[in-house]
Amino acid sequence: MKIKFAIIGCGHIAKRHAKHLQAHPNAELLGGFDLVVEKTQNFATDFEVKAFESLEEVLQSPVDMLNICTPNGTHHSIAIEALNAGKHVLVEKPMAIRKADSEQMIKAALDNGKNLFVVKQNRFNPPVQEVKKLLENGHLGKVFSVVVNAYWNRNKQYYEQSYWRGTKELDGGTLFTQFSHFIDILYYLFGDVDLVSGITKNVNHQGLIEFEDTGHFVFQLKTSGALGSFNYTTAAYEKNMEGSITIFAENGSLKIGGQYLNTIEYQSIEGKSLNEFSSIDKPNDYGFYQGSMSNHDKVIDNVVKSLLGQEKIMTNAYDGLKVVEIIENFYAVANHLNH
Repeated sequence: MKIKFAIIGCGHIAKRHAKHLQAHPNAELLGGFDLVVEKTQNFATDFEVKAFESLEEVLQSPVDMLNICTPNGTHHSIAIEALNAGKHVLVEKPMAIRKADSEQMIKAALDNGKNLFVVKQNRFNPPVQEVKKLLENGHLGKVFSVVVNAYWNRNKQYYEQSYWRGTKELDGGTLFTQFSHFIDILYYLFGDVDLVSGITKNVNHQGLIEFEDTGHFVFQLKTSGALGSFNYTTAAYEKNMEGSITIFAENGSLKIGGQYLNTIEYQSIEGKSLNEFSSIDKPNDYGFYQGSMSNHDKVIDNVVKSLLGQEKIMTNAYDGLKVVEIIENFYAVANHLNH
């Protein structure tokens, strides 16, 4: 049995989806649609699929699932329309840029008995999975503190490449577009956070973006009570520098590092030697900048197997909502402190 897919939004990441859909034995890509006609036509030509002329045409077609690869601020409206039309939905990160919109998406999925999945490909990174096992089996003991650092570069060319980037309404903020994956891994490994305080500032992108490019937050993990900090910027000089999560615990200390949480950079753990490895796949490459780890082949495979009842989904809609909620809480506190 093959699951029939269509892609909404035919930009860079849509091509990544298309490539892996066409390579999967139980998936079939029927076509794509973008508001920019030329993008739709080029996408259809490149992948030899149908060029849909409207979202309505997609929803009336025999597709089983829509992959939403449009600007952040449009995710919720497209997803709700698709779910109400009886389609399953896989939405790129972030799920939405408001918690209320995420809740409406989940309600639409429940009301229509359809699945709503969110792309969180960094969960598949081998170092992340290794640390997840250590935490679940209690090998690290009590977690004392967690430090997340994300130091990337996004230049003028990046923001001028697409009309929606840097806008409050469609982009949402640096935590939504660049660093929601880091928030997701924080939540995936340690659960929810509270007692947040922080500050944000636009230090190097004046006139290009309508929000911050740099932020520093402190928080407490709800489950363990461990202290945490989240430090990020898109003002790193020339190129991406680091993406890391450092854990200090009762029975060890370790750091998931590299630029994309793709290596274990440091480890000192009681009675255990972790493998020296990095993620096999490369980060998403957009020419003059790179994004998070790809792993979209693993996301697609997980979604297909979930629909076929063969595997549990890696990232459900509730997880997607929690990431949006945490980011909203971060921004709410920072905005208060900035005034």
